[in-house]
Amino acid sequence: MSNLQSVVGFAELAKQMQKRSAKKGFDFTLMVVGESGLGKSTMINSLFLRELYGDREIPKAAERIEKTVEISTSTLDIEENGVRLRLTIVDTPGFGDSVNNDECWQPIIDYVDRQYEGYLRDESGLNRRNIVDNRIHCCLFFISPSGHGLRPLDIAVMKKLDSKVNVIPVIGKADMLTKQELQRLKKKILLEIRENGIHIYQGGETDEEENQELKSCMPFGVVSSNQVLEVGGKKVRGRLYPWGVVEVENPKHSEFPQLRNILMRTHMQDLKEVTVGIHYENYRSGRLAKSGRPFGDTQAAPATEQGDVASKLVEKEQELERMRIMMDMMRQQMQQQGGGGANV
Repeated sequence: MSNLQSVVGFAELAKQMQKRSAKKGFDFTLMVVGESGLGKSTMINSLFLRELYGDREIPKAAERIEKTVEISTSTLDIEENGVRLRLTIVDTPGFGDSVNNDECWQPIIDYVDRQYEGYLRDESGLNRRNIVDNRIHCCLFFISPSGHGLRPLDIAVMKKLDSKVNVIPVIGKADMLTKQELQRLKKKILLEIRENGIHIYQGGETDEEENQELKSCMPFGVVSSNQVLEVGGKKVRGRLYPWGVVEVENPKHSEFPQLRNILMRTHMQDLKEVTVGIHYENYRSGRLAKSGRPFGDTQAAPATEQGDVASKLVEKEQELERMRIMMDMMRQQMQQQGGGGANV
């Protein structure tokens, strides 16, 4: 009895999945929302050590008066230690820049919904093996360091977004504030978030210590810079002032390192799982309940039409099952014919 092997071997499944995932690569889509001048572009360049906005022209004040919100996307293929990441950055230039900002959030909401709609359409098709996931996994919402807390526009947009994406609030250009001013602003923003019933990302099924780091920094006060300076014989990225240097990578100067750690190391997979399991499922269930109406139609479908949709979905599954059975039968016949020829 002592010679019997007690290990079956399925513990290697984790390594197999890890190898397969690393070979296939990962997708992650990050959206940045906020008014111009808060350092969004600089922070994205700092996060991924890439120059994504080198050819962008900053509009003048006169051009911003009638400027509407645009959606621009940039895709990067990054490889690190054999792991590939397809990173998509979704920027929203023009947000909050116009004199009249009524419903300036609508292009952003429509874009988020279009990604869900496209994924739902591809998921319902016959070829589901090579679906590209462009769903928004995280939204960095930039807040002004003016010290006045959330603007009415910030509150309105965050309330529109929080049921659709994982929202992480960020205070841009935090070096404009002293440490005491930054802490007061953080408390004010968190209070306004609670009072207005806004749901921000609080972490998930990750290490409790990592979730605690996320909550303790919320909202993140970040300083970004692509300028390389020399401090104490070492080269650092930072901002040079008459009184000294603010180092981007120094946790005492900026919460940029903590934010990068949350996005890239500890919570990336959880952000994706929350997107898929909660936000996308909410969209999917609501969309299917509308009897297949075109995207953008918010009119609820009657109960009889909902029943028709359900029956059509059942019929489609049955048809797919019949096709699978036929393919299996054809494959078996081909194998038998091949085997017969070999015996002659």
